[in-house]
Amino acid sequence: MTEEIVQHDIEQEEYLLNMGPQHPSTHGVLRLLISLKGETVANIEPHCGYIHRGIEKMCEKLTYQQIIHLTDRLDYLSAHINNEAVCLLVEDALQIEVPERVKYIRTIISELSRLASHELWWCAFGMDMGALTTYFYGLRDREKILDIFEETTGGRLLQSYNCPGGLMNDIHPNFQKRIKEFIPYFRKKLPEYDELLTGNVIMQERTKGIGPISKEDVISWGVTGPSGRGSGFACDVRKHHPYSAYDKVQFEEILFTEGDSLARYKVRIAEMWESLKILEQLVDNIPEGDYAVKMKPIIKLPEGEYYQRVEACRGEFGVYVISSGEKYPVRVKLRSPNFSNLSALNRMAAGFKIADLVAVGGSLDLVIPDIDR
Repeated sequence: MTEEIVQHDIEQEEYLLNMGPQHPSTHGVLRLLISLKGETVANIEPHCGYIHRGIEKMCEKLTYQQIIHLTDRLDYLSAHINNEAVCLLVEDALQIEVPERVKYIRTIISELSRLASHELWWCAFGMDMGALTTYFYGLRDREKILDIFEETTGGRLLQSYNCPGGLMNDIHPNFQKRIKEFIPYFRKKLPEYDELLTGNVIMQERTKGIGPISKEDVISWGVTGPSGRGSGFACDVRKHHPYSAYDKVQFEEILFTEGDSLARYKVRIAEMWESLKILEQLVDNIPEGDYAVKMKPIIKLPEGEYYQRVEACRGEFGVYVISSGEKYPVRVKLRSPNFSNLSALNRMAAGFKIADLVAVGGSLDLVIPDIDR
């Protein structure tokens, strides 16, 4: 009888628990203030800003060529894609048409970035739940993409390769050859991901039905990318607002309707197959021509407001600029997909166990510098 009373008191009493700001499963400096009743999550309050750098205000004191050296440090796994958004905005504002060669190369590197990002997510997601082997498999395959990046762009993690008007330099002579070697290699390795983790009974138990969120809720919270598409929200910018060479390739927008952690996992696995399809269609068809158009040393956008969106690895990344016609923007606002996705974490994890929070958070694939900015 006494034990029953004690157990009842524990379940009714509210406990506050800090996860982070240095918890390994948060993958960065994020603090979650968790309200618990027993082992059940009652409420999650994210505390951001531990690595806030004031990037938006810094951009307002930089030229448009300099801004791209900050946007690649937001979601560093979408570095090339973030920079492309800035370049597309400038080119659209100035009504500059970049060469077809530039569009193809930008799209190829964007899809390589998506593959490298999803590989790192997969190996870390498995490791968060105790499957340490996934970390070695995922990093092994990702290394091949980083070698391609390093050879052509000079950077492995951050590629400041885009610039307004085109690219910093042309592709390396080995660029196409190495991609064509990687595609069949990774086609054979991807099934190992399913064999090792997807079909694992422990993985299924820890993700199926865990952290569900409806299509209506992801739209209300602004959840985009694979996290939104796991709930059936068709939000792929590449499909609905094509840019660069995405209007020249055939690929599927991956949608699941379950809305749980397993659905978000499956979207990213399927997207890796689609990225390989996109690469196959483009790699042998890169047009000849210049890798950039000649731009003035000082770029001044016409007075007005501009917005450009792209499909980053975690969802819609947007750049909003107000220009007064000078070389510095008056206002820069960045629409970060990770910030919106994090906002729905409480909606997903409340009512589940504290151990489930690791799986739910991992299924969102958060990158913290993109949240803090």
